[in-house]
Amino acid sequence: MLDSFAYKSMKIVIFTNKLNFLMPFGPIAILVDELAGHNSWVFLLSLLGIIPLAERLGYATEQLAFYTGPTAGGLLNATFGNATELIISIFALRSQMIRVVQLSLLGSILSNMLLVLGCAFFCGGIVFNKKEQTFNKATAVVNSGLLLMAVMGLLFPALLHYTHSEAHFGKSELALSRFSSCIMLLAYAAYLFFQLMSQMNLYSSVYEEETHSEESSDEDEAPEISKWESVIWLSILTVWISVLSKYLVDAIEIASESLKIPVSFISVILLPIVGNAAEHASAIMFAMKDKLDISLGVAIGSSTQISMFGIPFCVVTGWIMGQPMDLNFQLFETATLFITVIVVAFLLQEGTSNYFKGLMLILCYLIVAASFFVHVDPPLSENKLESLKAE
Repeated sequence: MLDSFAYKSMKIVIFTNKLNFLMPFGPIAILVDELAGHNSWVFLLSLLGIIPLAERLGYATEQLAFYTGPTAGGLLNATFGNATELIISIFALRSQMIRVVQLSLLGSILSNMLLVLGCAFFCGGIVFNKKEQTFNKATAVVNSGLLLMAVMGLLFPALLHYTHSEAHFGKSELALSRFSSCIMLLAYAAYLFFQLMSQMNLYSSVYEEETHSEESSDEDEAPEISKWESVIWLSILTVWISVLSKYLVDAIEIASESLKIPVSFISVILLPIVGNAAEHASAIMFAMKDKLDISLGVAIGSSTQISMFGIPFCVVTGWIMGQPMDLNFQLFETATLFITVIVVAFLLQEGTSNYFKGLMLILCYLIVAASFFVHVDPPLSENKLESLKAE
C-alpha cells in the first residue's frame, strides 16, 4: 500500500511535467565535474538541471498551500519561490563570492519586476485585447513603497563609498549595511504582520479570487498529493537544488572566462531567469485568466521579499560567517535598481494594464540585459573587498 502511494506521488511530481526531461542534466553535471573538473560544461549542465527543480519546488509549495489556507499559502509561495536564489546566494557567500551574491539577488529583483511582470501584462493584454485589465492598486502602492525603501538601504552605503565620506574608512560602510539590514528585516516583519493580520481586508480580493478560481476549475478542485508528501518533496527538492547550486557556483568564474560572458551578466541575467522559471510561468498563466492580482503578487511580491528579506538576510548571514557582505551594490547596479523601481511604480499607479505596458517592461529588461553584458566591475571594488577581508 505504501509502495503504491509512493509510486503515485513520484509519478505525479516527476513524470507529469514536460520540463522534467531536463532533470538528468543535474547528475550529468556532477559526473562531468568528477571526471573533468570544474569547467563551462558543469555550469551549463547545472543551470539546465536546476530549471525543472525550481519549477517542481513551486508545484510542491502550491500543493502544500491547499492544506495551509490562502494566507499562509501566499507566504509559502513567496518564500519557496525565492528558495533557489537564496540557496545559490548562501553557497556563493561560503565561497567568498560576494559580488555574485549581490548581483544574483539584484538580478532576481530586476527579472521579476521587468521580465516576469512584463510578460504577464503582455500575454494578458493580448488575450484580453478588447479591455484594460485591472488589479488592486492599494497592494501595488504598498509594495512600491517597500521597494523604494530597499533602494534607500542600498543607496546610502554606495554614496558613503563614492563620496569618500566614511567616518572610519573600510568600517563605516559595512557597519551601516549591517544596521540597515536589521532595520529592513524589521520592516519586512512589520509588513507581514500588516499583510496577514491587521489589513487582511486589503488583500481579501486576491484571496477570494484565488479561492473562486480553484473552485471553478476542475483540475484545481483538490490537491494532487497529500500534505506530508508535499513536505517530503519540498525537502528532497531543496536538498537537490542545494547540491547542484554548489557545483553551479564553483563553475561560474571558469564558465565566464571560457564562454567570454561577464560574471555580471551571468549573475544578473542567467541565474535569476533559471531561479524564476516557475514564477514566470505561473504569473503569465494567471494573467491570461484575467487574475492580475495574483500575477502581481507573484512578480512584485517576490521582488519585495528579495529586496527586504533576501538581501538583508544574506548581509546578516555573511556577518555570522565572517564575510564582509554589505549593501554597497556599486553605483551602476544601484542606479539600475532605482530607475527600475521608478519605472514600474509609474506603470502601476493607475491600477490597470495592457499589452503595451507589458511590452515596455520587456524592452526595458532587454536594455538592462545589454547593459550588464558590457559592464565590468571597477578594480576599486576588488581592492575594497580585499581590505575588508584583511580586517
